[in-house]
Amino acid sequence: MGVILFEHNRVAYEAALALMKRKKKAAVIHPTGTGKSFLAFQLCGDHPDQTVCWLSPSEYIYHTQKENWRRAGGRETDNVLFYTYARLMLMNEEELKEIQPDYIVLDEFHRCGAKMWGQGVQRLLAIYSGVPLLGLSATHIRYLDNRRDMAEELFEGCVASELTLGEAIVRGILNPPKYVLSVYAFQKDLERYEARVQAARNKGARQEAQKALEALRRALELAEGMDKMFQKHMPDPCGKYIVFCANYSHMREMMEKIPEWFRLVDPAPHVYFMYSGEAETERAFQEFKNDGSRHLKLLFSIDMLNEGIHVEDVNGVLLLRPTVSPVIYKQQIGRAFSASKKRHGVIFDIVMNIENLSQIGALKEEMQAAIEKYRGQGRTEAIVNRHFQVTDQVRDCVRLFARLEGSLAASWDVMYEAAKEYWQRNGNLEVPKRYVTAEGLSLGAWLDTQRRVYVGKAAGLLTEEQIERLRKLGMRWQGAWEAVWERNFAEAKSYYQEHGNLLVKAKETVHGIALGQWLAQLRVYKKKQASCLTPERMAALDDIGMVWDVSEYLWEQNYNAALSYYQTYGNLDVPGDYVDKGGISLGRWLAKMRRERQSVHLGEDLSLKFARLEALGMVWESKWDASWEKSYDAAVQYRESHGDLNIPVAFTTKEGIRLGKWIRRQRESKGVISRERRKKLDFIGMEWEPSGKRKHLGTGNQE
Repeated sequence: MGVILFEHNRVAYEAALALMKRKKKAAVIHPTGTGKSFLAFQLCGDHPDQTVCWLSPSEYIYHTQKENWRRAGGRETDNVLFYTYARLMLMNEEELKEIQPDYIVLDEFHRCGAKMWGQGVQRLLAIYSGVPLLGLSATHIRYLDNRRDMAEELFEGCVASELTLGEAIVRGILNPPKYVLSVYAFQKDLERYEARVQAARNKGARQEAQKALEALRRALELAEGMDKMFQKHMPDPCGKYIVFCANYSHMREMMEKIPEWFRLVDPAPHVYFMYSGEAETERAFQEFKNDGSRHLKLLFSIDMLNEGIHVEDVNGVLLLRPTVSPVIYKQQIGRAFSASKKRHGVIFDIVMNIENLSQIGALKEEMQAAIEKYRGQGRTEAIVNRHFQVTDQVRDCVRLFARLEGSLAASWDVMYEAAKEYWQRNGNLEVPKRYVTAEGLSLGAWLDTQRRVYVGKAAGLLTEEQIERLRKLGMRWQGAWEAVWERNFAEAKSYYQEHGNLLVKAKETVHGIALGQWLAQLRVYKKKQASCLTPERMAALDDIGMVWDVSEYLWEQNYNAALSYYQTYGNLDVPGDYVDKGGISLGRWLAKMRRERQSVHLGEDLSLKFARLEALGMVWESKWDASWEKSYDAAVQYRESHGDLNIPVAFTTKEGIRLGKWIRRQRESKGVISRERRKKLDFIGMEWEPSGKRKHLGTGNQE
């Protein structure tokens, strides 16, 4: 029977088909959980004899979407040519011209705004300018890239359907969530604010701030413990929840809280974790999805599941977020929604610092905007949900926090005036961290704090007015790491544009920058999930062709060369000194693969790679090994026909194997032949001391 699209997707699909027919392009902008990838699969299924070129940020996203499609009853899509954006940007003109698509799908098309990925897409679209183009994304705006509108840039505003997350809830496409807001580990924040209050030089401001601080402390202390909160709002002790963490160390820290936090729900929950670069990630994800046990299931995730991937039977998400961008925040809470509406997802917003308490307002604003739109159009029947349930563990904290910040603003003005005086004298704000003014103000430490607050690494709040006032004084917002990042990233981008890759040698220095060492360090940071390597920075590096696993990248490059050779010659009988037109020493690489295969310690990943080569007809023995085995097989046949191996030296088989000479060489090599080969020859009755008696030659030939 196949998949029947939900009404909102059916309408979007028909609108997209009409736009592609009329304008050759159509974008669909729907939030996570609404099933927008099914539109592209429906396109593939409706045109089984036509080729669909499907582009996506990663194979992982595509294969997960494909699995969801099959589980929903969708037919196999054999007409898809799949490429990642990273792979596309490395393809040459000839490879692009071989695709010959009838349709092109740009999944997560906002990612096409990245410089390097975008160049690959533009080259493809330039070749196939008349091919219908379908784009899918939850957000078409690149907020960190001057708010570029990718629907306008790529699709010239041809948007077939657009839904915000709030509108999808209002219309009943997605069930309204249950939103539980709480604060964990706020004590350190209070201690920092206590220090700021004590440092306030204005007596009146200090007293007012002290009152707000105490009220905030009391409000936080009245909140329930984490264990009771989870018990109250996790009614199903066997539910599945995705837990979003900031980095690897943060994840390990949070996993240590499991016995304490979930003891009243399930004292023995099943715990899984996945993060980019971890080999076991896909297996853990599958085991989490397939876990039907009577236990609580927790999937801890770092830099995964933010986009493109939807898990149907998830009960909710836990946001353990010290800081997070609005885009990532909406992507993460989207994991709690599903257009199948099997559940009302629960969002546990466990913020780590109190200045993040107000982000929930973005979702409420989207819902209110949708309600007002439908009321204005006279379509009140479209309004299914007007609000969602919010359990606020710290209801008064936002108001008290704003009051506290307002009280401290007076002392901020005092420090600003000191900064202004320093700027007037020195022409900059490059103030040493330990610098203290003549009046005793710790100006260096204060400016450092402003920078850390600005980038979200310290508690506090800077208003737009305050930021602008400091900017006019030439404030440098970057710390040392940020400055190094900007400089080295710019050099990495230039290197890629010149060389077409970022395979910089570890000791290579470019324009005075140890670029190879820096890139190698970034790979280490990624494996350790270091907090300095944010998702935004990793995405920026991906956009310029960053290779996170050099050995894996080189293997794929060599494999592609082997595939090309096989497609040309029909075999992998590659000469040892063969180098392809791309400069890849394919003969040497295949010889290396043969040596590696002899290892007794083959992991699953390596075995799969060898299987891929075997599918191309890879012969694992060397030419000498293959020749020996061929002669041995001939010796076995002779033994079966004549009963012994007393073969005349001049004997040659019908196939041209000089078997007599070969047997003589084996006897002469008795002292050096391998133990394995000796056993094989012993098994067929080899007489290592030659006999003077020769038997009938049979059907062979003599020289």
